[in-house]
Amino acid sequence: MAPETEVIESVDARDRLAQPPKYAVVLHNDDYTTMEFVVEVLIRFFHKSASEAAEITLRIHQIGYGLAGIYSFEIAETKALQVTEAARKKDFPLRCTVEAQ
Repeated sequence: MAPETEVIESVDARDRLAQPPKYAVVLHNDDYTTMEFVVEVLIRFFHKSASEAAEITLRIHQIGYGLAGIYSFEIAETKALQVTEAARKKDFPLRCTVEAQ
């Protein structure tokens, strides 16, 4: 004989899964990293268009930092590490941070 099943007619809001927190990947201005390299990083690692990458790069140059993207923690951390590694290979001190949203 099959056990009885309970049918739930409505889902309580507190029973829903919460969305995971998001993290911003931020690039910071410095006096040595070329704007061309920053554009290259934004296109390569953050899949920005050339015009969007140039716009973000200008913002980084003008105000000191710029948002590269918003991701889950693991993805944001991986992208920040990729950027830092690529910058070090080219001898650039480009700083990339991950910040909670």
